[in-house]
Amino acid sequence: MDELNLKGKWNVLKGKVKQQYADWTDDDLKYEEGQDDELLGRIQQKLGKTREEVITWLKSLG
Repeated sequence: MDELNLKGKWNVLKGKVKQQYADWTDDDLKYEEGQDDELLGRIQQKLGKTREEVITWLKSLG
């Protein structure tokens, strides 16, 4: 998958991420419309995974 549609469901996904990674801050998970790449980059950095792995992981949460 090339894109991850976060609009409209990010709050639910963010809650699930915070359940798994309680030490992550709101700044780590800040999402603004049109800033998908920036968010994915922050998550990639935290997890040490590729963009594709992060997208697969987020999809599995949804």
